Amino acid sequence: MRCDLHVHTRHSGMCNIPGFHRFCRESYNDPEAVYWTLKRRGMDLVTVTDHDSIDASEHLRRYPDFFLSEEVTCTTPSNTEIHVGVYGIEERHHVELQRRRSDVPSLAAYLNEQKILFSINHVFSSLTGRRTELDFEMFEVLFPAMETLNGHIPALNNRAAAQLAENWQKAAVGGSDAHTLETLALTFTEVSGADGIRSYLEALRHGRGRVSGASGNYAKLTRAVLGIGASLVRERPWTFVLSPLMLAVPLVTLVNYFCELNFRVRWSRAIWPSALAESGCTEAAET
Repeated sequence: MRCDLHVHTRHSGMCNIPGFHRFCRESYNDPEAVYWTLKRRGMDLVTVTDHDSIDASEHLRRYPDFFLSEEVTCTTPSNTEIHVGVYGIEERHHVELQRRRSDVPSLAAYLNEQKILFSINHVFSSLTGRRTELDFEMFEVLFPAMETLNGHIPALNNRAAAQLAENWQKAAVGGSDAHTLETLALTFTEVSGADGIRSYLEALRHGRGRVSGASGNYAKLTRAVLGIGASLVRERPWTFVLSPLMLAVPLVTLVNYFCELNFRVRWSRAIWPSALAESGCTEAAET
């Protein structure tokens, strides 16, 4: 069975870009459109991982192949921000997750107690800001799963996450991280032999999931940002006056892309200093 384990809808809240956070959404995806797009593209199961929200479930709970998930924005003991994917929850769990999201050890203890699968998402990405060595120590100790394939993260960064998950014996999960309909289901997690939601999630918890599909790249990220901009104008026509700013999007996403690559190098050097030196020439050629 296949499922895209990282999906966003218009219920993911507002973007975090200064100045735009008052009127621009993280995603404009309609939940129904997300569901049917995923099904048309071969997903056997459907979930949504909106930021700190389960409101999309109101539209999708009637489908027997849908299960509720969430991407929780957490503050670590180092005062950094991380995104935690939580899969197969009930509404009562959402309340506790939001209550504990400023206390990651407490949140992890609760999820383990409830036997709910959870992952650290885009571990080698600067998307949520800086990291510290203490953060990585916490990832190793507290998290049973790691997102090893994210559809909007560069391939080298995903490869580093996969290596780290293997070293630390973490269950692997993956998804498109789609904020537009275009990239839904291009990245997913497959479990052989599962026959429903419960057996699928149980297999993931025991590390029997296989991530497949595409990583991110500069062109994909640029199209996604432009797509969100177009949706913003459709929802709020007055923002058309800001359309000249869209000309800067390719440059902004290019800078972001190289920031992501630099973030991976920095933390790979901290985790595997000798390995990075040995593979540096090969990776430079791949980039």
